[in-house]
Amino acid sequence: MASQQRRDRSRRLAVVAAAVAAAVVLATGPRSAVGAVWVTGPPAPAPTTPGTTTPTAPARATPPVVPLAPAAPQATAQPTPTWQGVPQAAPATPVPMRAAPPFGAFLDSGARGVARMAELSHWLGGTELKVAHTYLPGGRWQDIEGPPGFLDVWAHWRREKADRTLVLNVPMQERNEENLPDSEVRRLLGQAAAGAFDRHFRALAEQLVRLKVPDTVIVLGWEMNGTTYTHRCGPDPQAWKTYWNRIVTTMRAVPGQAFRFDFTPSRGRDAVPWTECYPGDGTVDIIGMDSYDQPSGMSFDQQVKEPFGLQRHVEFAKLHGKPISYPEWGLFRNGDNAEYMRRMLAWIDEHRPLYNALTDYCPHGVWQCSQNPRSSRIYRTTLYGRTDQPAPAPAPTPVPRPTPTTEPTAGCSPLELGDWVEHWLGGKLCVRSDWWSRSR
Repeated sequence: MASQQRRDRSRRLAVVAAAVAAAVVLATGPRSAVGAVWVTGPPAPAPTTPGTTTPTAPARATPPVVPLAPAAPQATAQPTPTWQGVPQAAPATPVPMRAAPPFGAFLDSGARGVARMAELSHWLGGTELKVAHTYLPGGRWQDIEGPPGFLDVWAHWRREKADRTLVLNVPMQERNEENLPDSEVRRLLGQAAAGAFDRHFRALAEQLVRLKVPDTVIVLGWEMNGTTYTHRCGPDPQAWKTYWNRIVTTMRAVPGQAFRFDFTPSRGRDAVPWTECYPGDGTVDIIGMDSYDQPSGMSFDQQVKEPFGLQRHVEFAKLHGKPISYPEWGLFRNGDNAEYMRRMLAWIDEHRPLYNALTDYCPHGVWQCSQNPRSSRIYRTTLYGRTDQPAPAPAPTPVPRPTPTTEPTAGCSPLELGDWVEHWLGGKLCVRSDWWSRSR
């Protein structure tokens, strides 16, 4: 039935095309209407559907359809991974088109933190963690110099690949979490600014060079604008800045070093505006920010726009010509806040920090903390399968083969009737210039 309908339609179209051609010829007047002849064979047939011989009409030009994201690559079936006894099915979403900014997660201070990075990468569909993040203990000065054996496993991980980054939080004072009063902190800052503690940081720098990790990122005196740590800035900002500069100068004086120093306040004003603690561009390589989902009831938009918030951080770093980082971020006062997780990941993807590290333990985390399932799903879906491999190049657009042209017959003026009419007529028409004399 379909073949018969195509033949009937072809006959009708041929009749219509012939009538159109005749009308065009007659409309040109007596000097060109007589003596029309064929000058070429049929034009090259239009593309046909495989398995048929019926030519198709020339397709209208349509804008190319650009996919939103490439489809996820096909993978062989694997057992469903579990974590803490909970099944962890792979997200059924497309792989994002570009690689994630270099990231990691704080999983544990010691050797377990290194071992778990491979497990987290597996949970993320093979997305590689390029940042290892740990903290030196701040109990006594010998801890801040690097306890024996503590840094070895981290250094080994860093040396395995050239594109990895070791991020090390370094306290600026011993008894760093013993809630010392402001008066005692002020006294210690005075001693520090005079050089009383320089030797401890020289010992740390020498150990990092000896372990062949001289390019370690040093997050020195983090969250100095708050009240939690003994190394806080608030009791004497000027002495604190002098102390920071002494530490950096001391560590940079060690032969073979290539350290990068990260100035990292907590988001918002906290006890003092963190800009009052900024020690200067000469001793700061990165401007970071620790940003948790707090206080209760604060939306992500408010976290961006608040005084000394996320937007101020980005602008301040740009003003000083420094890259940004997020050494600590995660959930907190607002519980399993999927909107925060979605927006923070989008913020990181937009502003492309030098590195970022999720704090992955309860209440902040999403992999080692089962109490945040909605945020966990968003984190995993967003980062799942993201690699440094470039997106596949689009297939080249086929270039249509031009129709061969034929020189017109001498003494004959061709009529331009269009490819579609000429196809059904079987060729071009022309009017002989001597038709008048031939007809007399």
